[in-house]
Amino acid sequence: MHRSVMLRRAGQFVQFKKYFLYICMIKLFLRLSLQSVKHDFILCVGCIASTMQSVVSPGTYCSPGGPQIMSKRGVLTFNKFRQMYQDFWKPPPPKPPYSHICQIGDPVLRGKASPVNVEEIGSAKIKKIIKTMESSLKSYKAIGLAAPQVGVPLRIVVFHFPEDALKTFDEKTLKIREMETIPFKVFINPAMKVTSPNKIRFPEACESIKGFSADVPRFYSVKLTGLNENGKKVEWDAKGWSARVIQHEMDHLDGRLYTDIMDKDSFSFGFWHNVNIRSGRFNLSFSPYKIFS
Repeated sequence: MHRSVMLRRAGQFVQFKKYFLYICMIKLFLRLSLQSVKHDFILCVGCIASTMQSVVSPGTYCSPGGPQIMSKRGVLTFNKFRQMYQDFWKPPPPKPPYSHICQIGDPVLRGKASPVNVEEIGSAKIKKIIKTMESSLKSYKAIGLAAPQVGVPLRIVVFHFPEDALKTFDEKTLKIREMETIPFKVFINPAMKVTSPNKIRFPEACESIKGFSADVPRFYSVKLTGLNENGKKVEWDAKGWSARVIQHEMDHLDGRLYTDIMDKDSFSFGFWHNVNIRSGRFNLSFSPYKIFS
C-alpha cells in the first residue's frame, strides 16, 4: 500500500478516536451535571484530555495504570475513567413497581406484605402501583396478580379474566373447573373468609414460577372483602375457579407459593417436550411479549 494512503488512513483513525472521545465527554458531562458533581467532571475531562494526547502524539507514553492527573481527591487513572464510562452505559436497575413479574427466589415473594395506609389510597404512589399491576396482569395474560409479584410488599391484589381469555379453554374444562369471566377488580387490604370447607384439586400455575404447574388443593368457595382503588368497600363471593384465584393471590400476600401446598408428584415443566424435540436448544422468556424461543 502506498505510504500516503497509509498515512491518510492512520489520520482518519486518529480523527475517529478523537470524535469518539468528544462524544464520551459530552455524555459524561450530561450525567455528571445532573448529579451536581462538577469536580468529578473536571477530573474526567482532564483524563480524557490526557488520553487524547496519548492517542494523537505517538511519542507520548502512559504509566501502567493509564493516563493520570492529580487532584486534591487523589489520582484518577484511565482505568477508573473506563469503569465510570461502563457504569454510565449500564442502565441502573429498575425500581418497584416493576413492569416484569418477580420470580421464585426473590425475597419479596417470601415476606409478609404490609397493609396499605388508608389515607394513601388514591395517592399518586398507590395509583402507580395499581396501574402497573393492571398493565402487567394484562400483558402477561394472567388472571390474578399480587403487589409483591411486581416488587411491592403491600397488600394489594388485582383480578381480570376477560371473555377472549375464557374462549381459549374448551367447554369441558370450563364446566369442570367452573370458570367464568372476571371484570377487572382491585382489592386493597383484602380479607378472605372460607365459606366452604370442601377442597378441590386442580392444576395451577403462577407467573412467578414461570413454565411450571402442579395440582393444588383449594377451598371450593370463599368471600373476599377489602377496599377498591377509590377507597370504597367491596366484596366478592366466589366459587370454583374464581375462588381458587383468590386463594392463590392471598397466599402471595403472606409470602406463600403454591409449591408449598402442591401435590409434589404432579409438579412439572410445561415445555418439557419442546426441550426434548429441540435437543435442549430451548429458551424460556420471562418477558410478557415472548413465551419461548
